[in-house]
Amino acid sequence: METLVLIVHVLLAAGIIALVLLQQGKGAEAGASFGAGASQTVFGSSGSTSFLARITGLLATGLFITSFMLAVVAKDKANAVGDAGIPAAELIESSAAEAEEPELPALEAEKAPAPESDIPTAD
Repeated sequence: METLVLIVHVLLAAGIIALVLLQQGKGAEAGASFGAGASQTVFGSSGSTSFLARITGLLATGLFITSFMLAVVAKDKANAVGDAGIPAAELIESSAAEAEEPELPALEAEKAPAPESDIPTAD
């Protein structure tokens, strides 16, 4: 189910990108993809703006719905991981606090002999 929703989501996103690129800007002449003035004959007397804008709105609504569905699926998966026997963060923190601090060996500091000058030398 998740794979199907994801495929539809990607196709809707690609469709929105294509439709936005096809639409003409404000005050522009007919879109170059349809030729000069041809958009009025293809989409009727109202032109391509209302048709393409409607289709873009429908695709945007579909994209919103699939985004919401993918969010619900992700939430369900997150809850399923919590039910898989992974201990809660509070339990891990409390067990770490109860454990003794490991003793680290102390480093023996050997003092290097003082150099004769401030210029470093290669050994």
